[in-house]
Amino acid sequence: MPTISVNRDALFAALGQKYTDDEFQTLCFEFGLELDEVTTEKQMLMKEQGEQAGAGTSEEILYRIDIPANRYDLLCLEGLVSGILVFQGKISPPNYTLRKAEDHYALHLTPATAQIRPYAVAAVLKGLRFTKQSYDSFIDLQDKLHQNICRKRTLVAIGTHDLDTIEVLLCMMLCHQRTLSSRLLINQKSTLHLNLWNYTQVMHS
Repeated sequence: MPTISVNRDALFAALGQKYTDDEFQTLCFEFGLELDEVTTEKQMLMKEQGEQAGAGTSEEILYRIDIPANRYDLLCLEGLVSGILVFQGKISPPNYTLRKAEDHYALHLTPATAQIRPYAVAAVLKGLRFTKQSYDSFIDLQDKLHQNICRKRTLVAIGTHDLDTIEVLLCMMLCHQRTLSSRLLINQKSTLHLNLWNYTQVMHS
């Protein structure tokens, strides 16, 4: 069962209501979650690495919440807030619309890459504006998905890129190399090449 850490004050601000720890624990129970711990970043570091490790770290209150294994939509602050507000009847469930792109976007999968990654999906999200906090939350969610449903990237690998900085032609290609790291080559306003490590070659070398 994944556990997420969310800033209590940011959570309450997004929910539009403040709770005591006991009240929020009750809300979590009713929603099917569990408030595992009320702590701070400083306390967590001191617990893991000793008292000196906590020097200079944040003392803002964090809620560590256990999330059911099948609720990947709740693995970030934004998803958690949306889920709780829908549960409380304060907002309607999100309704997303899939539209055919007016622009000509293309994702090309080379035959060699298809032997390792036979499926590839791309989507364009428009009208998004990240703050530092929301961007960090987004990347943290992506990492959690990699560790859980993606099985540490063995089943799925997710990549996110700023469409304003690249051309619309995306090419996934196999990179023949004997290193344990994949390379991502991005040139400003140029074709984006996603180079995948040649697992087969390394395994048989």
